[in-house]
Amino acid sequence: MKRQNDESDASEIAAAPQRRRGRRLSTIFAQLARDANGNISIGDIRDTLGKRSFAPLLVLFAAFNLLPLPPGASAVLGLPLLIVAAQMAFGSNRAWLPDFITKRSLSAEQFRTVTDWVIPRLIRLEEVVRPRYWPFWRKQGDRVIGIIALILSVSITLPIPLGNWLPAFATALLGLALSERDGILFAVGSAVGVASLAVVGIVVGGAGFATHAFIAWLG
Repeated sequence: MKRQNDESDASEIAAAPQRRRGRRLSTIFAQLARDANGNISIGDIRDTLGKRSFAPLLVLFAAFNLLPLPPGASAVLGLPLLIVAAQMAFGSNRAWLPDFITKRSLSAEQFRTVTDWVIPRLIRLEEVVRPRYWPFWRKQGDRVIGIIALILSVSITLPIPLGNWLPAFATALLGLALSERDGILFAVGSAVGVASLAVVGIVVGGAGFATHAFIAWLG
């Protein structure tokens, strides 16, 4: 009888990581792309992912800002990221977006263009990402990553040429780290985030210096 109990306990422990892990983001996004029919709104995407699913929303909205887009597009596409990150930072339990964002839509073809770019890269990352060395308890990780993502999303929305890609990439890494509870990826994403802010600071500082020098030359 004791052996049976021990075997039952061991099987439950072995199964626990699989239950916690759930579906990977690449699978979720692939399902969204397959089900897309006609126009798909930001609200549809949010509701399909689940109003409590901050990590997938963080990755998806960051991915929008990784695509080659016209100048100024980051000011629009960075706003949902900013709102989601702020809610995470303040410990919200549900992802809320204003109507003027949720009603914006993409055609099924446009949405699949995004997911066709994101999913293969996400799969490659997921091959090496796994639950390990996660330094946070329960919702603590959401808040810490939310604070970092909030700072990064502010820089994403700034009209800096090519200044949004690296912060968006760091945000996507942090969202994936949160989804998989991977402490190593969290450290990598944080380091990329710091580097991205340094690059943005150098660009802004250089632009300010050049402007000041040009005004002085004119004077």
